[in-house]
Amino acid sequence: MTRKVADCRKYPSEMNCSLTISGEEEEVVRAAAEHAASVHGHTDDAELRKWVRESLEDEKIPA
Repeated sequence: MTRKVADCRKYPSEMNCSLTISGEEEEVVRAAAEHAASVHGHTDDAELRKWVRESLEDEKIPA
């Protein structure tokens, strides 16, 4: 199974957040949505989780 990555550095924020979350898709979606709500003030709802899921990338494994 390919691990997924959510990286706050790809999205501008007032706090210049540098958090990166990686793992299995469901755990990354959950953690990233919780982070977006608690740190960035977003509402943790189905729309946010859909956006998070769509923005995930495959983790690049160093050769």
